Amino acid sequence: MSFKEIDLMSVEENAVHLFDKSWALVTAGNREKSNTMTISWGGLGELWNEQVVTVYIRDSRYTKEFLDREDTFSVCVFDEDYRDKLLYCGTVSGRDEDKISKAGLKLAIDENGTPYFDDARLVIIAKKVYVQEMEREKILDDKYLKGFYSEDGIHTIYIGKAEKVLVRE
Repeated sequence: MSFKEIDLMSVEENAVHLFDKSWALVTAGNREKSNTMTISWGGLGELWNEQVVTVYIRDSRYTKEFLDREDTFSVCVFDEDYRDKLLYCGTVSGRDEDKISKAGLKLAIDENGTPYFDDARLVIIAKKVYVQEMEREKILDDKYLKGFYSEDGIHTIYIGKAEKVLVRE
C-alpha cells in the first residue's frame, strides 16, 4: 500500500468515531517481537503544544507489556471490511499465538523500529510523552467503576506525541 504523510490536525474524521465506530489497533514492540490489540477508546488532540494521540490499555492486556517497554507505538485505523480481523485481534491474546499472522494483517516497521500495519487506512506513529495508571478513587462517578471495572483491573493512560501521520493514497 502507498501512504502519504499528513498533519494530525488535518485528519477529517471525528476523533470519537475514529476509535468508537471505526475501531483501531494499538501496536508496540520492535523488529523482533511486537503485539497488537483492538481499541475503541482513545482520542486525538493537543497537549503541551504538541499533537497527541491518547489510548487506554487495561492492565491485564499483553500489549501493555510492549507499550510499557518501548518508547513508541502506533495506532492504525482500518476500513470496515477489516472488522472481523480487528475483532479477532481484540479477543485472542498474543501470549497464546501469533495473532497478527493468524488475522492476516501485514505488519510493517517504520525507519525507527515502530510496528504498524501496511493495510491500515490511517497510521499514527507516536512517541510516548505521558503514562499514568488510572486510580479507582479518582473516578468520580460510581457508574463508571461498576460499569467498566471489576476488582482486578483498571486502565493505564498512554499519551503519545504524533511523530508521523500517514493516510492511504
